[in-house]
Formats: sequence, structure tokens, C-alpha cells
Amino acid sequence: MAFISELIGRPVTDYDGTRIGVLKDLIARTYAEFSHPVVDAIIVHGSDGDITLPYSDLAALLSAAIPLKRPAVDIPKYESRESDIRLVEDVLDQQIIDTDDARVVRVNDIELVRVNGNVVISNVDIGVLGIMRRIGLEKLGRWAAQRFKADLSEGTISWEFVEPLTHDQSMRLKVPAEKLADLHPSDIAEIISNLSRAEHGEILHKLDIKQLAETLEEVEPDFQASIIEHFSDETMADVLEEMSPDEATDLLAELPDARRQDLLKLMETEEADEVRELLRYEEDTAGGLMTTEYVSVLPNMNAAQTIEHLRKVGEEAELVYYVYVTDEEERLIGVFSLSDLIIAQPETPITEFMHKRVVSVELDTEQNEIAQIVAKYNLIAVPVVDSENRMHGIVTSDDALDKILPTAWKKRLPHFFGALE
Repeated sequence: MAFISELIGRPVTDYDGTRIGVLKDLIARTYAEFSHPVVDAIIVHGSDGDITLPYSDLAALLSAAIPLKRPAVDIPKYESRESDIRLVEDVLDQQIIDTDDARVVRVNDIELVRVNGNVVISNVDIGVLGIMRRIGLEKLGRWAAQRFKADLSEGTISWEFVEPLTHDQSMRLKVPAEKLADLHPSDIAEIISNLSRAEHGEILHKLDIKQLAETLEEVEPDFQASIIEHFSDETMADVLEEMSPDEATDLLAELPDARRQDLLKLMETEEADEVRELLRYEEDTAGGLMTTEYVSVLPNMNAAQTIEHLRKVGEEAELVYYVYVTDEEERLIGVFSLSDLIIAQPETPITEFMHKRVVSVELDTEQNEIAQIVAKYNLIAVPVVDSENRMHGIVTSDDALDKILPTAWKKRLPHFFGALE
């Protein structure tokens, strides 16, 4: 085992022992038979500049001096590839994505190990010990860790969970889309919040429309507005259609009027009309906070019919925990929860188990009052009605509590809590 900080600067000698320079960098490549990148070449800085030598021509690498197996003049030119990873230039001191803990961290050192005659990248060191090693104080760091019973392994990440943010002039990030697809939208949102505009733009371009929509819903509207500058109006119209109407409305409200209108024109008519309706209301009122995606049924249905209805329309609703009962004029007359529905006999009319006294708010109810109602009655969502009790949407608990709880807490609110009394 060795660390790259210990190798850089070591002398490299020719076949006859003549010093030709010092080790400047290592080049690693990925191979199907190895789970971690393998060192494939070294870059040597000599009196005439830099030369690249294949690993196969080294007699040893993890040694005090690095000798060659044959004369340097007989070694053919190393053929570089776009996928090559330069450990010092591309990884050391750079930001990386830790895809296990879904975070952006900085690399302080790189651990190398010998495996079956090859040298592979084992771990990256992101802890204080890596810094102390580089300034020659590793022994002090280990003594302090032992003295205060600190776990030194907490400062390392296995390479299998690392994606280096390696970029050339076109800012190409080496983050495969399949790894991003495995992350929760909240994790992607947290990662991009720690990157530059160019870097997070490259990551977001690897997401499909649905992933992009879900990720945008996890960040604040003002950050959303800066993110979408990376995308064409056609792409953003598709994303807005995928987002819940209230989230799409919040995003559009942050944009200049001209672009907002252009995007609304490109959206499907039904989705655009829903958003235009929400844009009419003040931001901090029930009308401005509500989503129009909810589930309602007519009072003449029974439990079995309602369950079948939910199978058909449930995916279109933001929240399927409360089912609202409305008449043919969309006036709110009752509500029940999924638990009420599941325990009812299939033939039981919903009017027998629905709650007739429904807690609701009006379109112009202010956010603070809505939050108090949500907290008082322990609700996941509250219906929004007009003066004639016609239902227009629902305000979910996270939106209601937006200004009461810090954003970091609000995003962690469970989508399933509380119960109807």
C-alpha cells in the first residue's frame, strides 16, 4: 500500500541507473476485469520536459526509486486515451462525487495497492490525515487519532463510490448517467448545490426529463431559475409538464415575464392552463400554494369502485392519502383516508365511512393560517375551496410549513404522517 503523495517527486532512473527525472503524475485506466482503475503509465518530469512511460516498462513503482526495465530510448510512445485518469491533475485536490453518501468532497490523497502484479486505485482520502501526510505530519495525525479514539477510516472512500469531476475545455464531467439514476432526487439536488454552474449544468444534462423534474422540485425556486438557463425552452416545457403544478408555478414565477410566457405556450394546453390558474393567486395564499393534483370521487361510489378508480388515476395525483368526496358541481362534501378505505368492506358506500366535517381553507387564506390549521389537525394536506365550497386544490404540509420550518427540515418531512380524527 502507498499513497500518491508519497510517490510524487521520487526519482525515475533509466535501465542503467541514470536518473532521467522525477515522478510527476500517474495515469490510470479502467478495465472490465478490475473493479478499480489500474495504473497504466507514469508521467516523468525531466530536463527536456515531460515524458510518459507505460507501467509495463517499469521494474518497480512502489519503491524509493522507480527504475525502468529497458532503456528509455527504446520505449515506444505511450498512446493516450480520452478516458485516461491523471491522478494528480484530475483527482488530487479536486472535487469528487461520493456516490455512496451522495455528497461532494475534496480529495486530499489517493491510496494505491498492488494486486496480482498491477497497481490499482484503492481509496481516496478526504480526511485530515491525508492533509497531514502531505505536509509530513502523518505520525502526529495517527497519534492524535489514537489518543482521542478517532476512526481514521471515516476519512476514506472506496474508489467504487467515486466519480471524479474531470473536465477539459468543454467541461465534460465523467459522471455516468446510470450512477445518477440510482440516486434520490434529493441527493442529486444536494450534490449540484455544491458545484459551480458549469459543473452542475453538466450533471443535470445527464438526467432524463422525469429525473430532472424531480430534482428541480427539491431545490428552491430561485436556484431552479438559474439551473434552467442551461436548457432550451422546448426541454424546459417538457420538464414543467412533468413537475407538479404548484412546483411548476413557483419556478415560472421566478422567471422574466417574456420567458414565462414562451414556456407556457410550449406546454400542453391542459398543464399550461393549470399553471396559469395558479399564477393568478398571491404567492403566500392557499391559491398560490395549492396543487391541482388530488383525488376526488363521487358520493355514489362504494369502497371497491373507489379502489379501482384509484388504480387508474392515482399516478396523476401528488398525494394519495386523502380522497375527497365532491358532488357533480365539485362541491366538497366529505373526505376519507386510505386506511378508512382499506378496512371498509368492498360493497360499503363511501358515504358511510367518509368524514363529513372537513377542515378546509379558502383560496385567499394566508400561509401562516394554513400552517396553523395543518399543525392543529395533524394533516398531511388541506383542501382549498372557494366561497361556494367548490374544491380547487390541496395545500400539502411541506408547502404550508415552508416559512415556519427551515428549508433543510421541510424537505425531510415525510409524505406520510398524521391521521384524520
